[in-house]
Amino acid sequence: MFKPDNIENEFFVKLGFSFSPEELSKGKVLISEPFLNDPNFNRSVILLLEYDKEEGAFGLVLNKPTELFMDDIIEGFPPRIFPFHYGGPVNPENLFYIHTLGEAVEDSVPVMDGLFWSGNFEQISALAQSNTVDDVQVRFFGGYSGWSAGQLEGELKERSWIMCDLTRDEIMNSSSDEMWRTSLRSLGKKFSIMADFPEDPG
Repeated sequence: MFKPDNIENEFFVKLGFSFSPEELSKGKVLISEPFLNDPNFNRSVILLLEYDKEEGAFGLVLNKPTELFMDDIIEGFPPRIFPFHYGGPVNPENLFYIHTLGEAVEDSVPVMDGLFWSGNFEQISALAQSNTVDDVQVRFFGGYSGWSAGQLEGELKERSWIMCDLTRDEIMNSSSDEMWRTSLRSLGKKFSIMADFPEDPG
C-alpha cells in the first residue's frame, strides 16, 4: 500500500483524520483516502466480511462493477440483472457474494444486521434464475481484498483508510459510481471536503 506524500499526510493530520485499529471488526467499512495511489484500491469502498487480530482481514470492494454480468459467466442467470463486481486483487477467479436472504440460504455467514455473505450457491443461483431475487438482495464478486495479521492496522495508522459504519441498505442500494463520494459525505463536513478532491491533485 502506497502512502500519500508528505504534504497530503500533513493535511490529513491537521484535519484530525485517524482511526484506531481497536475499532476494526467484521461489518466495518473502509473508504480509501482520496490520494491512495494503489491501483487496486483507488477510491474504493470495502466491506470487511471477517476480521481477526491474529489472522488478518478479508473483505470485498463494493463500488467497482466490471463490464460483465452474471449471465456472461454462468448459464441460466437472467440477462443483465446481476452485475459482476471486482471484489479485490486476491484470487480473482473465485466467486463471492453478499446477500440479504439470511436463513433462506443455508450456511450463510452473518456480517451485520440483515446482511450475510457466502452460503449455498445452488440455492442462491436457483433464486436468481427464477427471478425471485434481484441485485439489491444479492451482489456477486470476483476476487477479494485480504490483509495479513497486522497489515490493515498499519494501513490505518498510515491514514490510508477512513473507517465507518454503513447500514445494509446503504451497502446494497448505493450507486457504485457515487458510493465513494456519498459514503464520505455521510460522515459529515470534515470528510465531505475529501469527497470533492480531484483524483489527480497535480
